[in-house]
Amino acid sequence: MSRRPLPNSPFNVPVVPRPVKEFVVSDRVTHDTYGMGTVTTVEEGIAVHVDFGAQQIRVLAPYGKLTKL
Repeated sequence: MSRRPLPNSPFNVPVVPRPVKEFVVSDRVTHDTYGMGTVTTVEEGIAVHVDFGAQQIRVLAPYGKLTKL
């Protein structure tokens, strides 16, 4: 027996893919955990390396906690 979808269910909303963020070297960024930093290296679609002053971190795509300033 299959279930009937309810017209007002929040689970019937179509999923819209978010565009992948793009960064270039020397972009100023902020990270939810590490704070403000500067992009030093970009691995297209894979990761970015960010210098946060005290440490350098490799942030993997899709860059959920990283925001361009």
